[in-house]
Amino acid sequence: MAIGLAAGLLAGGTAGFLVARTTPVSGACTTVAVANGALPAVVTVFAENATGGGGSGSGAILTPGGRIVTNDHVIAGASRLSVLLATGEQQPATLVGTDPKTDLAVLQIEASGLPTLALGEVPRVGEQVIAVGAPLGLSGTVTSGVVSALQRDVVAPVADGGTTVLVDTIQTDASINPGNSGGPLVDCSGRIVGINTVISTVPDASGVAGGGSVGLGFAVPAATVQRITDQLVADGRATHPWFGFSHAVLPTSAAQSVGVPSALFVQAVAAGGPAATAGIRGGDLIVGLNGQQADAFTLGRLLATASVGDDVAVDLLRDGERSSVTVVLREAP
Repeated sequence: MAIGLAAGLLAGGTAGFLVARTTPVSGACTTVAVANGALPAVVTVFAENATGGGGSGSGAILTPGGRIVTNDHVIAGASRLSVLLATGEQQPATLVGTDPKTDLAVLQIEASGLPTLALGEVPRVGEQVIAVGAPLGLSGTVTSGVVSALQRDVVAPVADGGTTVLVDTIQTDASINPGNSGGPLVDCSGRIVGINTVISTVPDASGVAGGGSVGLGFAVPAATVQRITDQLVADGRATHPWFGFSHAVLPTSAAQSVGVPSALFVQAVAAGGPAATAGIRGGDLIVGLNGQQADAFTLGRLLATASVGDDVAVDLLRDGERSSVTVVLREAP
């Protein structure tokens, strides 16, 4: 089931993050013990834009040499980045790479011997977890809760407009608020199970979403963090598949008028791209994707889970005639 969010939390080597130094917590799971182990490796991220404005979020130190993971929307558009360490020291940071599709980014500071957090395994529903970060700029804040659900697909805003689908996120009732973005969600062993990214909030009478926690927070899972951060460190960018067309969501009434519940209107196709090669043209209606109805969520999830080289069955409606083509996904340019 897709979850549409009312609010986002705006605010070395190429691998090996799993062996980053950490201090596991032994015995019973207590918030005090886990917090004491995690807090030294959590930072506050400050992002300043060219006009002097900006915001802040959170981050987790992955390597003793100062590699930090945070959210893309925390640092998007920033002309200057810095991080505040748990020691109270503030240091400039450079951007290693960023990936808006998964809302992850990697920063680097000049340091050595820093405390770190390791990436963990998939948690269990009901397992106790702790969120660490800087909600509303309050560095070193700890909240606790449980894993409420796994494998949530969440529609989230991206910094430059539009939306992305965050796949297989971890839902938690640990209190998460603006500024927690990019901070770790850790388990009882003190390992990162996810990076806190977005919350769902209850809209008011006018339909405007509130900005505070209602116990519905979502974290990008550690497996995704591992895969994307490895790519960002190696290449400065992450690899994602590409259809090669731009589109608009057809209004429901217009889709129903042509006999389908939903459809995507193809605005343009990239010359020589996957869609063009398959015979898709501008003006076509995409009415099915791999046997599922065609809408923004289905397309977003498909691109988030598919690989370069995968075949996608696309059902088209052109001039009132139905047809099907196969698109071979390529790497996004």
